[in-house]
Amino acid sequence: ILELVLTGEEVCIKCNTDDTIGDLKKLITAQTGTRWEKMVLKKWYMIFKDHLSLGDYKTHYRMKLKLYYQ
Repeated sequence: ILELVLTGEEVCIKCNTDDTIGDLKKLITAQTGTRWEKMVLKKWYMIFKDHLSLGDYKTHYRMKLKLYYQ
């Protein structure tokens, strides 16, 4: 189980490495109430795509991601 810290709106999410980015956005929606379709997750300059898993991006425990809204 991973615990990710999202900046922009300080949110701490517990998830698995086989969860997709789309799944992660839906977990964020459950905590924040914002629409997941409007969310953009970034690490440095890389925008995370909804169909790829967290494991594909080699995420690790307490990794920080930037959360933006379109």
